[in-house]
Amino acid sequence: MLTFKLENRSSDSSARAGSIHTAHGEIQTPIFMPVGTLGTVKGLTPEDLLDCGSQIILGNTYHLYLRPGAELLSRFGGLHSFMHWDKPLLTDSGGFQVFSLAALSKITDEGYRFQSHIDGSSHLFTPESVVAMQDVIGSDIMMCLDQCIPYPADRILAEKALERTTLWARRCRKTWQEETGCRNSLFGIVQGGMFTDLRKRSAEELVALDFPGYAIGGLSVGEPAELMYEMGAFTLPLLPENRPRYIMGVGTPENLVELVSHGADMFDCVMPSRNARNGKLFTRYGDINIANSRFRMDEKPLDETCTCYTCRHYSRAYLRHLYKSRELLAYRLNTLHNIHYYLDLMRCMRAAILGDRFAAFRRIFTEERARGL
Repeated sequence: MLTFKLENRSSDSSARAGSIHTAHGEIQTPIFMPVGTLGTVKGLTPEDLLDCGSQIILGNTYHLYLRPGAELLSRFGGLHSFMHWDKPLLTDSGGFQVFSLAALSKITDEGYRFQSHIDGSSHLFTPESVVAMQDVIGSDIMMCLDQCIPYPADRILAEKALERTTLWARRCRKTWQEETGCRNSLFGIVQGGMFTDLRKRSAEELVALDFPGYAIGGLSVGEPAELMYEMGAFTLPLLPENRPRYIMGVGTPENLVELVSHGADMFDCVMPSRNARNGKLFTRYGDINIANSRFRMDEKPLDETCTCYTCRHYSRAYLRHLYKSRELLAYRLNTLHNIHYYLDLMRCMRAAILGDRFAAFRRIFTEERARGL
């Protein structure tokens, strides 16, 4: 089972550094988890991920359930063996994907009944079945099934989703304890929409269930950044200090720095890999669109301060040429850079927290990102 050790807290913020111990190794926090939806971070090998500094990746239960499916994953002894990844692995419950992708879906206290976005076949996700599926996947950290709601959502919907999320969390925990033998660790997910009293109620109900870690769901769903920060700053202190705190689906580099300052430990987001495929690249001095004509003759590396494989070997002009030509190598090199940038940002934040200089780091980060190339 997972254990968490808090190593230091910033004296001028709630930023904290720690370490999570799992069966597949240690994770130093704060940490960003690249998203490997179908057992792959698009365009990269596990060796690429290790070279970028990845300590843990995320897989998606909804997609892995539909394909390759539980039978094949079980035959290979789980996703670690199937995809050749021997570091920690987290899986979400799949509830958000049912909410956003399924052709038709219906939610009741029983669970999510939905039609596959692939072939229209009918399926049911219950708290019990998603825990069982994540056990087959072999996740080091698995998530409870929760009810996802859109933004904006009224109070009635937010409260009903909170109640159902707590109900499902109890059932997930029971299955985890009685059916899986607690071979891995289960996180509860705080909901409550954009209502602070509902967030507080959700956190209290889940903390009473004593999970190994806690996630905050329902952020980065279209709300303004300031509202996201407000909800994060309010909710994070409600969670136990001796457990990992994970904010799901977030976000931009600025989002990460801000939420780390409020005490978040773990993040995931498709942004670095998806944006890489669309030509948007993150640098110390702001984001760039590599398709821009000003890079056509540019001999400099993408980011002169970056040590990733892409920046060590290729010019902005070459990266632009590949992208404009729709060469597959463009997506690989862009993704390598963006994933490295995100993980290096987390490393720098961790070092700043351990050295009790997070405020200075944050000020310089903000100034440099605003400067531009």
